[in-house]
Amino acid sequence: MNKTIITVVGKDQVGIIARVCTYLADNSVNILDISQTIVSGYFNMMMIVDTNKALKEFGAISGELEALGKEIGVIIKAQREDIFDMMHRI
Repeated sequence: MNKTIITVVGKDQVGIIARVCTYLADNSVNILDISQTIVSGYFNMMMIVDTNKALKEFGAISGELEALGKEIGVIIKAQREDIFDMMHRI
């Protein structure tokens, strides 16, 4: 399994989850776990996904998610699980 951590942060608006999940489904990325919250009008979502059967390479998915974030007015970041774990071990 190739796990990736995806974070989405920005002002809350209709359709954020739908747009991100639609992109993932269209690219055969499976959502393993998802958590989202809204605090004082700010949306925050963290997803753990499996990119093992993804139709594109990690770099393309990461770049396209970042572009999608700009399009809908949020910040979307994707990190491979092993790199995410190393960064947060310190």
